[in-house]
Amino acid sequence: MPRTERLVSKTGIYHIMLRGINQQLIFEETEDHTKFLSVLSEVKQISGFKLYAYCLMGNHVHLLIKEGDETIAQVFRRIGARYAFWFNWKYGRHGHLFQDRFRSEPVESDEYLLTVLLYIYQNPIKAGICKALDKYEWCSRKYLGKCGMVDESDLFKIVPIEVIEERECVEIDGDLLEPKIGRGRAMTDEGALKQLKVLSNVRSISEFQLLNRELQAMVLLTLKDRGVSGRQLARVSGLSRGLVMRICRDESAI
Repeated sequence: MPRTERLVSKTGIYHIMLRGINQQLIFEETEDHTKFLSVLSEVKQISGFKLYAYCLMGNHVHLLIKEGDETIAQVFRRIGARYAFWFNWKYGRHGHLFQDRFRSEPVESDEYLLTVLLYIYQNPIKAGICKALDKYEWCSRKYLGKCGMVDESDLFKIVPIEVIEERECVEIDGDLLEPKIGRGRAMTDEGALKQLKVLSNVRSISEFQLLNRELQAMVLLTLKDRGVSGRQLARVSGLSRGLVMRICRDESAI
């Protein structure tokens, strides 16, 4: 089946989401976040796009950008190639790191841009990583008004900082602050990854994937007992959900 043609934004502004293949984590350590932002900055200089927001989550990235000298397809070929090459080199892995096709959504009104902006800012809160919009280190919200990577002069011409801050107060829902699994608080991907590394005595997802199936099953089942969902196990292990289920089937259902 042929791919659906991308929708073109009349404003040149897009909400972009870049995911790890099979929802695998693409950021395992602080250095990985830092490297991705460095690549983003390098490509920004080459491609001339405007950056309005970013948020780096465990297995995906949100970006709000306006096209410059190059198309978004060219931009993300550059970003994907540079970061994937470095990530594979660092962790001794091979093959694709990102899903073949990034997701892009046209942003064609000031009001919708503000909606997307707040959605990107709220990702760490919805994931249970932090309780305040300005506390997550890898989201541009933390540096709003502080001369970070974002092209704030361009952004604030569309939505002034006062409008952003006012809408934040209205938009935040207290229910987002405490995601639950049963009676306990949900474990973040970062927390689950740390436990996976400790339990299996590995340094990276790539090393975990080389372990024998019996050890993998023991670690996965231990994490499941601690409240980690099947989908989350797939993300932090880099294995497909189907494979996670097969590995654990002899011991317990995921």
